[in-house]
Amino acid sequence: MTGDKEIQNQQLEKAAFILKTIAHPTRLAIINLLAKKEWVAVSDISRELHLEQSLTSHHLNTMKNKGVLESKRMGQSIKYKLKLKEVLQVLACVEHCDLSRF
Repeated sequence: MTGDKEIQNQQLEKAAFILKTIAHPTRLAIINLLAKKEWVAVSDISRELHLEQSLTSHHLNTMKNKGVLESKRMGQSIKYKLKLKEVLQVLACVEHCDLSRF
């Protein structure tokens, strides 16, 4: 029983970490975009989401530093992809919530 509770606590801690890291509408939009495409350039993310590139880079770097995203230089641009796939599971849980009551 203790092992089950420990696993549950670890899962809750990981979910809380993910939620804290992505708890911003811009970050959620970025994750939704990266869930559909792999290795997307900062400029493409900015253009697609109608954001300033500096703001986009700020959110991308924050999520990269927390281990949610990874990046690599490809030519003259830096591209990002989703590294922590559990983010999609957390988002799937959130999508099943009825937020219209709030």
